[in-house]
Formats: sequence, structure tokens, C-alpha cells
Amino acid sequence: MPALDLDDQTRIELEAAAFRRLVQHFRDRTDVQNKDVMDLAGFCRNCLAKWYRAAAAERGLELADADVREMVYGMPYEQWKAQFQR
Repeated sequence: MPALDLDDQTRIELEAAAFRRLVQHFRDRTDVQNKDVMDLAGFCRNCLAKWYRAAAAERGLELADADVREMVYGMPYEQWKAQFQR
């Protein structure tokens, strides 16, 4: 990875902005199924939610799966599945 001359706070802010954009992209692209993303990229919306929950747990914060999935999906997971999963 190329070394960028970024201070930690700037790096964290850029990573957070990229994460928010990825989440929004997933929310906008409801036509793309998790299975398709998993097959091509090796991760999906559910993986992203699990990674978020794991990062919180490493910091002593316990988050419910349902809450973290809703953050990624932009709605309750069951609602997303009923509306968009094929």
C-alpha cells in the first residue's frame, strides 16, 4: 500500500466517508442481490454489518444484529428481504 502523508484523524475521516458512501451505494442498489455481491466480491451487506458489529465489540460496545443490519440496509432487514430479495 502506498504511504500517504496523512495524519491519523484525516485518515479516519476519509475511511469513514468511504464507508458511508459504500453503505449508501448498497442502499441505492437494491437491484443487486447479496448473493451476487458475495460471488463477485467475497462479501455482502450482511458481512459489512457483521464487521461493523465486531468493530463495536472490540471497543466494548454491544450492538444487536438487527440494529446494525438496519444501519446498513436503511430499513429493517426483514422488510428489505420482503421488498428486494429475489
